[in-house]
Order: sequence, then C-alpha cells, then structure tokens
Amino acid sequence: MEPRVGPEPAADPEFQPYHHPAAGWGAAKSVTRFMAREGALVDGPRAIMKMNHENTGFDCPGCAWPDDTKGLHLDICENGIKHVTWEMTRKRVDREFFAAHSVTELSGWSDFDLENQGRLTEPMAYDPDTDHYVPVSWKDAFELVGRTLRSLDSPHQASFYTSGRLGNEATFLYQLMARELGTNNLPDCSNMCHEASGRALQAALGTGKGTVDLKDWETTDALFIMGVNVASNAPRMLTALSEAHDRGAAIVHINPLVEAGATRAIIPHDFTDMATFHSTRTSTLNLQPRIGGDMALLRGMAKAILEQSDADPKALDREFIERHTTGFDEYRARCEATAWDEIESQSGVGRADILKAARVYREADRSIISWCLGLTQHEHGVDTVREIVNLLLLRGNLGREGAGPSPVRGHSNVQGNRTCGIDHRPTEEFLDRLASTCGIEPPREHGLDTIGTIKAMHRGDVRVFVGMGGNFALAAPDTPYTYEALSRCDLTVQVSTKLNRSHVVHGRRALILPCLGRTEKDDQRNGVQSTSVEDSMSMVHLSVGMKRPASSHLLSEPAIVAGMARAALPESATPWEWYIEDYDRIRDTMARALDGFEDFNRRVRLPLGFRIKQPARELVFLTPSGRAEFSTAELPDVLPDPGMLALGTMRSHDQWNTTIYSDNDRYRGIKNLRTLVFMNQDDMRERGIAKFDPVDITSIAKDGSRRRLDGYLAIPYDIPRGCAAGYMPEMNVLCALADYSTQSDQPIMKHVRVAITPSEGRSVPVEKE
Repeated sequence: MEPRVGPEPAADPEFQPYHHPAAGWGAAKSVTRFMAREGALVDGPRAIMKMNHENTGFDCPGCAWPDDTKGLHLDICENGIKHVTWEMTRKRVDREFFAAHSVTELSGWSDFDLENQGRLTEPMAYDPDTDHYVPVSWKDAFELVGRTLRSLDSPHQASFYTSGRLGNEATFLYQLMARELGTNNLPDCSNMCHEASGRALQAALGTGKGTVDLKDWETTDALFIMGVNVASNAPRMLTALSEAHDRGAAIVHINPLVEAGATRAIIPHDFTDMATFHSTRTSTLNLQPRIGGDMALLRGMAKAILEQSDADPKALDREFIERHTTGFDEYRARCEATAWDEIESQSGVGRADILKAARVYREADRSIISWCLGLTQHEHGVDTVREIVNLLLLRGNLGREGAGPSPVRGHSNVQGNRTCGIDHRPTEEFLDRLASTCGIEPPREHGLDTIGTIKAMHRGDVRVFVGMGGNFALAAPDTPYTYEALSRCDLTVQVSTKLNRSHVVHGRRALILPCLGRTEKDDQRNGVQSTSVEDSMSMVHLSVGMKRPASSHLLSEPAIVAGMARAALPESATPWEWYIEDYDRIRDTMARALDGFEDFNRRVRLPLGFRIKQPARELVFLTPSGRAEFSTAELPDVLPDPGMLALGTMRSHDQWNTTIYSDNDRYRGIKNLRTLVFMNQDDMRERGIAKFDPVDITSIAKDGSRRRLDGYLAIPYDIPRGCAAGYMPEMNVLCALADYSTQSDQPIMKHVRVAITPSEGRSVPVEKE
C-alpha cells in the first residue's frame, strides 16, 4: 500500500469549473494564505523584493522563465513565492526528530507530511540496527562516500543524478568528480522531461537549445504555445502573453485541455489592472488535439502552407529554404502524401480549425513556436519537435528577431546543468576540452541516463546512487520498481534541503546531506559567494542568497561536492578545497573548459548577465550538412485501441514538481482532491461513470504488464474523446519502466495506455499486477 502524496483532505472533494482570469487577486490571496500558514509574513515579502533582481538578489528556485529585460522590480509569480516560502520555513528536522521516528514509521507518512516537517539541519546516516537516521559528522559522511566509491569494482557501478536546482558552479564540479572517477553515469531530470527537445534541435539545427530570447517574445507577430499549462508551469509567461495581446500579436494555444492561462489574466504587478479588475486576453485561438496528436496538427499546418504556396509564392520563404536548408523536396513530398483524413483522425482536430492556425502562421511575418512536456513525453517526441522546426523553416522563422523555436524548461537551472556537463552522452569536443583544462582523462564511453540507472540498480550493476537535489524516488516512473531498485544499492546519498520520499526509500546504507537553499547566504573563506544559473533562453546570471542559513551545520552544494570528491579521490590534483574558498576560481576554470563561457566572471556580472551564443540563431548550423535539416518522419498512430484511453500525467496548480502544497487545483476548479482522473463526458457515459464515481485505472505497458490504481474519482472535463488526465507523482506508478521512448529514452508519462472502469469497490491505492 502506497502512502498519500498530498495532505489529508480538509473536507469533501469539490469540483466547480474555473472561469476567472489567471493570476490577479486569486494568486494574491493564495500567496498571502500560504505565507501565513508557513509563518513567513515578514520573510516572504522581503524575499519577494529580492527575487529575480539582476545580480543583487537570488534567482527563483522554481521555473526557468527568463528575468524581465525592462528592469521590473516585481518579476515574480504565485508559484515562485510559494516555492521560496516553502524553503524559508521556520520548521526544522533535527536529530531529535529522527530519534523520535523510525524510517519504517516515516515511510508510512504522506509525502506532504514528510516535506512539511521543515528544513534539514545536519548530516544524518542510516543505522540499520535501529532503523533510525543518526547524526554523523561531515568528515565521516564524506569518508563513507569516498570509501564506498573507492571499493567499487568499476566506477560505472556509481551513478550521479542531479535535478535542476543545482547551480552552474556545483554542476561543473559534480560532473568533474564523476569523470575523474571514471564514469559518464550522469542522469538528470532532463532525461525525464526535455531530452526529446535537445535531441531534435541538435539533429535539425546543430544546437540542443531554443534560439529565441525574451526580446523576441516582445517583438513577434504570432506565438504558438504547445503542450504547456502556462499559469502553473511558467506563470511569468503570462506577462509576455498579455503584452503580446495588447500590441496585437496572435496567440494560439495548442493543448488537450484549455487551461486558465490560455484564456485571460490579470498581471499582479500591473497595479491599475489589479485595482480595476481588468483582465487581458492571453489567447486568440485555442485548439485541443488529442493526446499525442500535436505532430499531426503541425503536419496539417505545414501541408496547408505548402498547398497555398502554389497560388501564393509568399507563403514560403524560398530564398531561406534554398540558402539554409536541406531536405525540403523530401519533406514536401511527405506532406503531399499525408492525407487530410489521416491528419484529422490522428490530431483529433478538424481541418477547418487546422487551417485557422495555418492562416495565423501564414499572415505573421515573424512567429515563435514554444512547447513543454506535453510534446516531449511521448514515443514520438523527437519527431514532433522536429516537425516544429520543419514548420518554422518553411517561412524562414529562424535567425531573425521575433522568430524561432522556444522550449519552456521546467526547473530553474536544468538547462544550465546540461550546458555545464551533466550529460551521459558527452561529445568528444567537450571531453577533449575538459581533459586539457582540468588535467584529467575523462571516460569516453556513454554513461547511464535515468531509465538506464534504474534498471542497473535493480539488477545490481549500479551499487551507489548520489542524488543532488530533487526527489528521485517520487519523480521517476514505475514507482514500486524504482523503490526496489534504490533499496538494492549499497549506498544512497541524497543532498537535500527538506525531508522527502527519497530519504525513506534508501539503500543498505544511506546518507542525508543537508545543503543551503537558494535564498540563503553562502559564506566561504573569501566572503559571501554567488552562484550562476542559466534560464530557458540561454541567459546566464548570478544568484546571491539573502537569509541566514537554516542551520550552522549546512554546507553549500559546491562544498558538498568538493568534500565527496576529495574523499573519493584522495590523490587528485584537482584543487577542490581551493575552489570552494572563492567561486570565481571555479568560474575561471569553467571559462576555459566550456564553449560560450569565455570571460565568465566579467560577463556574468553585467546587468542581466550574458547570453550563451547560439550558432543557429546566426544561421550557422553545426549539422552534418552544414544546413538546417528538414525531417520526413511518418505520422505515428496515436489512436487508442478499442476500449482504451490515452492518459497524460500533469501537475496540479498548488504543486511544484513532486512538492505538493495542498490538495487544491484552483485553475481546474478542484478542492480537497488529488486521487482523481479527468475524463471526457462522453467517455464517462459510455462506461457508465458519473461525476465523482470511483473508478479503477489499469495501464497496459509495451511488454504487456499491467499496473493499477483503484478508487480514483472521475471528474468530467473539457478534454478530447479518448483522452484522460491525472496528477503526477501519484500516477507515475502507471508508467512502466518499459514504456520509454525509443527516440529520446524518456518515460512516456504523457501517453499511458489505460482502461478505466467503474470501481470494484477496493480501496487499495496502488496494486501492481
């Protein structure tokens, strides 16, 4: 039986469709209540005035949306404030807490209750004889890590995971440690989120990142927002959408659910609008493809543009295509061979609506296409992102202001992690430069990603797991299998700020190493240090904490990495301790080792920092052909089998990744409920299911295995026929480890094949068959 994720509901579940603007007074009230609940009515407002301030404040540890370019002093959002307040809590998890509660007891607590205990205060080691975590000195903790790593038969028996919260300096040291040890086993949260984006953009354009910046958003004629719930996943984007609408730009949202952020918004820092309750539209067109149908919709838009080009030569940018691309004729033939009936069937969107979107694209001089996990967590995620690039290339929407591809990264520095070396498939060029700069011989063979690491732990090939931030046990797919895999390790090490599921699902030996939060001062020998982060549009800037640390025993993430590295590599010539005295020294080394980080220390201190160069933005394509490359993939068959539905997992609004703040989802009209499934009303009627009826959800994996959740409540929702949706991480159990994309190796968490039936009356939340 699995513990609950969120808090116990305060009352009976409620569902009332939400019809109000996003953000505005709803956000303000929610933030005020949250700060009061956490006892942060003083620290919270102080943090608001320091968050996302260029080079003098701390970077929001939430999403990776870029900082405002116009000097806005309240560049904040509801989710960011909650994230920071949750970190600044006055609650503490100290040695007395662990003495009072065994790990067996804690494993039965909800995930909300685990995190709600507060900040970790000192390093702890698991004692199997007492089943308790007990205090351990930093010296002894590092020695345990070092001794265990040195005892491995091969460095490949260790795997080093990171989430997006890790700053660039710690990231660089972390990957350096792993590679000096001799392994590229560097899984990260990108393996579960945007891996498809990176691989697609690399293949098509020679860069794994988007090419646009925030100024492009401010000047574009048309925005296409795909597979993202703006108001919850990147709330500060609402400002860009509102401003775009005010200047007359077209805004097309493409998502199976019409989310609140795709309708109207009141921007909280616009005091006039707040005072007058004046909302701004954030869309001019909403299209609802079936789950997995985005590629077919994009193909339909491209087909329409190509058909128009026969009569209207300006429909295509022929000069751009001829000078800068390859594969156009083959792509045109593929579009011509794709019938409209197939496009409509696979997308779930009628031809007339696809033509509306194509008309918006055709009439715009400059267009940006932006997307998130709704497009990537599919078997065909790479092909879908490449179809985005195909569409952009047709009209030369690349290499000029206001145009290009713009992936929306989820976590604050997940893109920076990859830039600074967290990559299980590093390039030879990167390794050569690292070797010459740092004087090491890095391994050349590819390492393990997230899926590969879980499998290797399960079969005993990976014996040590180190997690820098995040909540790996809860974020990963196939929850029982992942739990068992972690438990088979000789040692699990979790570097964290708060207690979470990954501390109670552990190896035979386990360490909890508490670190500073983004809001806290990092005081080293040469003074208070800053760290850098990279946002989703390749801007790198500094972050400086403002608060006294939650405990005098906390170490910074760079210091923890250096401590582990010195213990594991006692003969290393790398100056680990010297680096920690002054992070400028780390940045000087990074400037020599990383392409695009030249003159790092000077440029990162410029107003707003600096933007990493993007060759494709300058129409320099580092592809085999030296040009932007069209792709010609066939449309995948995304129609569910008879009686089956396609289920996508997603976050609620009062949630950030695996952290649950409450059982409410304001923008979807839900109160006091997380164990639910959103369904099309016709699909419910067909199965004899009414609102709030308990249902059983059974997933069928590629390998034929089945997983099941019982007693979830059905909610009628505006979602296409054949589709359903529910919350992660509760529904991660339904995604088998075998269900990963052969294109990106990502778990297919947005396209789980399920059968939903009236409940048989059982109340066991999770049962794996």
